[in-house]
Amino acid sequence: MRSVVTGGAGFIGSHLVDALVERGDEVLAIDDLSSGKTENVESALGKGATLEVLDITDERLMLAMIGDFNPDSVFHLAAQIDVRKSIADPSFDVRLNVVGTVNVLEAGVRTGARRFIFTSSGGTVYGEGAGRDRDLPFAESASCEPDSVYGQSKLAAEGYVGYYARDRGLSGTILRLANVYGPRQDPATEAGVVAIFAELARDGGRPTVFGTGNQTRDYIHVDDVVAALLAAEGSAESGPFNVGTGVETTVLDLAERIGKLSGRGDFDPEFAPEREGEIERNALDTSLSAKVLGWRAESSLETGLERTLGAV
Repeated sequence: MRSVVTGGAGFIGSHLVDALVERGDEVLAIDDLSSGKTENVESALGKGATLEVLDITDERLMLAMIGDFNPDSVFHLAAQIDVRKSIADPSFDVRLNVVGTVNVLEAGVRTGARRFIFTSSGGTVYGEGAGRDRDLPFAESASCEPDSVYGQSKLAAEGYVGYYARDRGLSGTILRLANVYGPRQDPATEAGVVAIFAELARDGGRPTVFGTGNQTRDYIHVDDVVAALLAAEGSAESGPFNVGTGVETTVLDLAERIGKLSGRGDFDPEFAPEREGEIERNALDTSLSAKVLGWRAESSLETGLERTLGAV
């Protein structure tokens, strides 16, 4: 098997690259290294994977690079993922998340790839879960009402995956990820609250909580996400499929858990005003993923946090 992973030197992408190499694939990781790191894939490179530093918005180079590699599967993870950055610079968000996705899809079609797996954002495409008479956890049948440019760009990209499947013959599937955490998540670039709190707990700092701290998220460990990606590749189904745990955890509860696991009795939060574009409640129903893909999250939050803190 020959597999391409865009965003392959990033947090989730590098874990996927490791898994693909371990199963014996020839792997091409593509990353512009704006947030990804070469050290994330050092082990995989030593085992035969290849890393190409490339911007997915460069259509000509993308087509040439993926065309030369001639992959069986394309895992598209490269994206601009920061909600606040998307609000500050919507056009950049659209270029990377929509135009970049179209470029990767086009490369997949032209090279005759067997399968295209796209990572969307279950944490944003559904929009606000508080009020509006909406039921949580969100099922895939829930209406999509993004409250941020980022969420809207990921939803738009989903539409192109569907178009390329219907009209261009590229078998594609969509995974809507919850809030992913785990080793290699960079608190400086990934905007992941678990990584930020874990680093503060290690370094003697205190967590900053925006708003009341009662906002909820569905936290899923990166190992479970990699398992979902591989399950989606092995299926012929198009999705979308939710990838989460279905459990709501407040930011205050998360801080308390991390403080306790780190032995920090003084890990009390400092409060700051709420931030624009962030939702109050979110969690994902994964019963469809279990039924169709045979996938369920295996890591409890406690176990996942322990593994993550051990790697900080």
